[in-house]
Amino acid sequence: MNTFHLIVSSPDGNLFDGDAYRLILRGAEGDLAVMAGHIPFITSVQPGECRLELPDETTRVGQTDGGLLTVSADVTTLLSGSFTWTETE
Repeated sequence: MNTFHLIVSSPDGNLFDGDAYRLILRGAEGDLAVMAGHIPFITSVQPGECRLELPDETTRVGQTDGGLLTVSADVTTLLSGSFTWTETE
């Protein structure tokens, strides 16, 4: 299972900084998933659910009020004005 480095950040600081298997959220053009090796891009993020699948096969679910997602070769960064973890599966 290939992973990528993900940072989830809000004005309160970094809420997640580590390896992830998949990030699922709603971007400007609709739902999207980011996995290791994804092409670099930038998109606005719509308010709603954000699912983070981790290498240990757990899933963290949060709520964002929107923001900006940047995917590069080295790191994927989700910047949100407000982000709250709601559960872990």
